Amino acid sequence: MAMTPQEIEDLIRTAFPDAQIQIEGADGVHFSGVVIDESFRGMNRVQQQRAVMATLKSKVDSGELHALGLTTKAPE
Repeated sequence: MAMTPQEIEDLIRTAFPDAQIQIEGADGVHFSGVVIDESFRGMNRVQQQRAVMATLKSKVDSGELHALGLTTKAPE
């Protein structure tokens, strides 16, 4: 089952309700995204990306989400 960018955004938003989130991808399998959230302040990039990917774990484990290139940061 292919996912949509909106479905991915909705899953991320459950854990980061105030984040700026932009997800792109047209083939239903490969996506790229940017997540900017205040909760990332003081975290390194690996910690930030792990926090976001934790919200998507079930979709990655099931194979519904194959690839998500992710950029994360705290707001400037």
